[in-house]
Amino acid sequence: MSDLDHSTIRDVPDAHTHKPGLTGRRAVITGGTTGIGRAIAVLLASEGARVFVCGRTPEHLDDAIKRIREVGVGDGINVDLANRDDITKFFGAAEAFLGGIDIAVINAAVPAEALTETGEEDTEYQIAVDFTSYLTSAQAAAKRMAAGSDIILIGSMSAVSRAGGSSIYVAAKSGIQGFAKSLREELAERDIKVGLIEPGFTGADFQYPDFPPEKQRALIREGKMLRAEDIAASTHFMLTQPRRTAVSLMRVETRLEHP
Repeated sequence: MSDLDHSTIRDVPDAHTHKPGLTGRRAVITGGTTGIGRAIAVLLASEGARVFVCGRTPEHLDDAIKRIREVGVGDGINVDLANRDDITKFFGAAEAFLGGIDIAVINAAVPAEALTETGEEDTEYQIAVDFTSYLTSAQAAAKRMAAGSDIILIGSMSAVSRAGGSSIYVAAKSGIQGFAKSLREELAERDIKVGLIEPGFTGADFQYPDFPPEKQRALIREGKMLRAEDIAASTHFMLTQPRRTAVSLMRVETRLEHP
C-alpha cells in the first residue's frame, strides 16, 4: 500500500486548460426549431448564451421558443432560407434581439434524394437550402462578427459515405466540407473560428417516414442511432475551447452500425 494518499491531492492546475464559458454570448441557430438545431439552441441557452433561432413552421417555432425560455433567454422567427431576402431578414432580426452576434450555428437542411429521381424545381430548392443558404448565412454572420466569434457548420457523414440514392444531399454536404476549410483560413486572422461537425445517423423528424419515433427510440437504445442532443454536446465542446485552439472537424458516429 502506498504511503501517499491520492484522495487528498487536489493541487492539479496543470491537469486542465482554461475553457471559456458561454454566459452572455449571442448565438444564432438556423433550423433551430427542430432536431439537431433545436437541441443545440436549448443546450446553449441552458449554458447562459442568448439565442435566436429560425425555422419554417410556426408550431415548431413556438414549441422551440417555449423550451428555450424554460432554460434561458431566446427568441426567433419563421423564414425560408431558400430565399435570400429571408436570410437578410433573419440576421437583421437576430442582431436587433441579441445586440450583436458571437456564435452562428449554420444547421438548417431539408432531405434530398437521388438527382435522377427529383424534379427540377425540387432540386433547385434542395440545393438552395442544403448548400447555398450555408454560404449566404455564414457570409451574413461573418459580416456582423468581431474577434472572438465562432461559426459552426453542421454537415453530414453523407459527405464521407457518399452513398447512392442521395446524390443531391451528398453533393451539398461534400461542398460544405471544402467550404468549411477555405472559410476557416479566410477568417483565422480575424479570430473568427470555423468548425465543421458531421453527424452520423441521428434521430429527428428528418428521418421520417422510414424511421418513425418508436423505431428511432429503439435504435437509440441499441446504440445504432444518435440523439440530437449528442450533436449539441459536440457543438458545446467546440465552442468552449481556448481561442488558440481550433477544433476544426468533428465526426460523430454511432457506436454500432445502423440498419
